[in-house]
Amino acid sequence: MYAVVGCNRCGTMWLLSDPETNETARCPRCERTHRTKRLKHFFESADRSAAREARSALLAKKRGDSEAFAEVEHVSELENRIDESGVDDREYLEGFGLDADAIEAAGERSSRDRSGASGGSRMDVVREAIDALEEPTEAAIVSYAAADGVPAESARDLLEKLRRRGEVSESQGTYRRL
Repeated sequence: MYAVVGCNRCGTMWLLSDPETNETARCPRCERTHRTKRLKHFFESADRSAAREARSALLAKKRGDSEAFAEVEHVSELENRIDESGVDDREYLEGFGLDADAIEAAGERSSRDRSGASGGSRMDVVREAIDALEEPTEAAIVSYAAADGVPAESARDLLEKLRRRGEVSESQGTYRRL
């Protein structure tokens, strides 16, 4: 459930999700805390886009722009048209005389250099090591990750993070994924 509500101090209208479950709401403009039951609900709907559209209409009416607002398409229609308008990245780059393929390749190399040779994140490399190794001890996992471009200290830190998150367990020096 979504409600369009208004602040009685500064007049700001905003969208409030699940007004029945939240006891209080904070005005995004003046930051005053309101009890949600006491806020004026200008519009309520189960559909978020309908509530957004109602808020837009209320703001237009408040500013005396109802006629101009009526001429504009629904917000969801405008969002759909964004992809159709303008130029894509390739056109933009080539318009400046740049080689889009070379730029894309450089971006892929940069990602690979930052995240390890396998193309995954460092965390993925450590997870992969645990799954791939027959005896996934800390030393073996760190060695596997280092061969894939992950610094040894980072591999140890990531292994500890996985253990604290409960994604892996350690028993007698051997790790396994949960």
